[in-house]
Amino acid sequence: MEQRSMGNTDLTCSAIGFGTWEMSTTMYGDIDVSEASKAVNAAIDHGITLFDTAEVYGPFHSERLLAKALGKRRKEIVLVSKVGFHYTDEGRITGTDSRPEYVIERAETCLQRLETDFLDLLLIHWPDHDTPIEDTVGALETLKKDGKIRHYGVSNFSVEMMETCQKNGSIAANQVGYHMFDRRMEREVLPYCLENSIGFMGYGTLGFGLLTGAFTPETTFIQTDWRSRGNAFGLPLFEREHFLKELQVGKKLAQIAQDQGKSMAQLAIAWVLGHPAVSVALVGMRNEQELKENIAAAEWQLTDGDRAAIDQAFKEEGVPTYVDAPQQLYPT
Repeated sequence: MEQRSMGNTDLTCSAIGFGTWEMSTTMYGDIDVSEASKAVNAAIDHGITLFDTAEVYGPFHSERLLAKALGKRRKEIVLVSKVGFHYTDEGRITGTDSRPEYVIERAETCLQRLETDFLDLLLIHWPDHDTPIEDTVGALETLKKDGKIRHYGVSNFSVEMMETCQKNGSIAANQVGYHMFDRRMEREVLPYCLENSIGFMGYGTLGFGLLTGAFTPETTFIQTDWRSRGNAFGLPLFEREHFLKELQVGKKLAQIAQDQGKSMAQLAIAWVLGHPAVSVALVGMRNEQELKENIAAAEWQLTDGDRAAIDQAFKEEGVPTYVDAPQQLYPT
């Protein structure tokens, strides 16, 4: 597995990272927990060294499941988690919260659930527009000084927000959604990260399932699956009209991949990894079969012709990629 640097830090990680949002058990429908745990160990055996989780995944389920699956192998990997949401005593999410004292408190609970003394990378999961960024960065610096984290970064932050972070500290990475159906990051965020040696962690590499070939026009999502709402991080990807058009694009993408003896999922992963700013493409892996298929994509380097064919598929079906969408991605 190819290893890449995380910005200008001493962290190196596999080009493909193991994303554990699907292990939340409450946000992606039903999963086989035992199979997912086996996939964690198989991933390490196959060279995947970065595992990404967050306390909000569940909340808290993903961290606990990952800790159990890792066991003594924790030292073999780069462990990433995220804080920045507020919860009731019952674990219900009530909004963002990146107040300094709260970030420190939540980081401590992440360490407890993950059964580790430190995190290799801690991210602020979502912008908190009620707390000055410089105050939040100050808390992250404290955690780093105290040895609780090796590095820190952000998630879903704009260029302006990252600039404020850099004036008050040094972020290692920004984790934002990036896949063929959502190219908003190409406008400003990816170039900024590349120019300033900030790692870029792309999530949603497989388009939240759109780039796996698993969906048909008859596909529906159960209520506990977040995709049932239609909206995907500010885009109408799972609204019925858009969804059906995206499936048509998927057929053409699958053919492009098949012509080279690959799968659509492998095409999607190779596409993300081909951007020079990308440090790691995060992919959810529920079982060892998915794992092996995903890993094979790391060796595939798309040609300019491949990328042109991909873009043509979107153009023919009239499906937007949102590359020219405004920088303000999410509501304040």
